[in-house]
This record gives sequence, C-alpha cells and structure tokens, in this order.
Amino acid sequence: MIDRAAWLDTVNRVLGRLKTMPGGLLPVLHAIQEDLGYIPPESVPVIAEALNLSRAEVHGVISFYHDFRSEPAGRHIVHVCRAESCQSVGAEALLAHACDHLGVEVHGTSADGAVTLEPVYCLGNCALSPAVMVDHRDLYGRVTADHLDVVLDSLRSSR
Repeated sequence: MIDRAAWLDTVNRVLGRLKTMPGGLLPVLHAIQEDLGYIPPESVPVIAEALNLSRAEVHGVISFYHDFRSEPAGRHIVHVCRAESCQSVGAEALLAHACDHLGVEVHGTSADGAVTLEPVYCLGNCALSPAVMVDHRDLYGRVTADHLDVVLDSLRSSR
C-alpha cells in the first residue's frame, strides 16, 4: 500500500486539474486509479469535499463500477471473457477453474500478489472463444484449462 502523503498528493493533483469539469467525478476517479492503481478508501472524503458531493455518492460510484478498485491489483491482471460467444464454449467453467487455480474469488488477487482475476464482458475475440487477456495487451484465444494454468503459472513466476 502507498503511504498517506503519496496518495494524498496524487488525489489533490488530480482534483486540482479536474474538479471544475462538469460531471467530473468519473474522470477524477479514473485519473486517480490510473496514477495509483486503485482508489484508496481514505480518499473518498477528500474527493467528496472537493466535488461538493456526499461521501455516499462517491463511494456509490466506486462500488457500482467494477473497473474501480479500492485496493491495489496484483502485478498482473487476467481478464476472462464472459460474453455470449465465450460462455457458449465454457468460459464460466474456465473462470471457475482460474479461481480454483489461484485460490481467489472473482476480482481477487492471489496471495503472492502476482495475479488479479477479473471478468470482462467482451474481448472482441469471439471467433477464438473462450478468450483471456493479460495486462490489457496479451490476448489468448481458444483457451483451455491446461493452457490457462500455463499462463497463470508463468505470471506467478515472473517478477
């Protein structure tokens, strides 16, 4: 976790840049998460005050959108597609397998901090379903449980 002074500096810098933007809450939250990797729960009152919103409003937006996180993600983020094409060829079983393999629930991070597992609605790789994406850049198609194990194990062993 990042210390209070560091995240507070980042939050204040983002707020200084975006707080006057109409409907600025989402851009503020995205920018904070982009810079810190997550939105520290302790920053909610700071954000609420700067945007003249209630803490409940800010917390409600953070908790409503699954892309926002309240704690740091792992070193790698693995997205498993859950769209119809992928579901039709076993994506739900693949996601359950990934949870078992990593010892986490969906949205969870492995105990070693290496991998965060996230569902995603569509990766646009329907012809090669089921699809998995690693770190928003490496896209895999026709992923089997065995193939996913190799990918996950390689991520856990890399630094």
